[in-house]
Amino acid sequence: MTSATNPLAGRRVLVVEDEYFIADDLQRQFEECGAEVLGPVPRVEEALALIAATPQIDAAVLDINLQDEMVYPVADALQARGVPFIFATGYEKTAIPARYAGVRHYEKPFEVACIAQVLFA
Repeated sequence: MTSATNPLAGRRVLVVEDEYFIADDLQRQFEECGAEVLGPVPRVEEALALIAATPQIDAAVLDINLQDEMVYPVADALQARGVPFIFATGYEKTAIPARYAGVRHYEKPFEVACIAQVLFA
């Protein structure tokens, strides 16, 4: 169940991040806001398996570079399912392929509350 004051309440959010401390912090922040965190997962293969096995995903936060592997297959799988997502990364917006021009980009560090407003506006 979501509310206008807390757009994360009851949402299922996939976190794809390979940096342990960042992933742990994101998980904690999302859970404190009432979201259920799927993952966090540190690799593309694991993220794709989780997406395939999970019928409901409300949104996702994707790091672009996962252990020297680009996250774009995960982004494609989410787009195919109509799941909104953002890129949360140290990369500049210009490093992201043009096909993701409409996807929001946040440079680390960022606030989960800001992301929630974008994902569920």
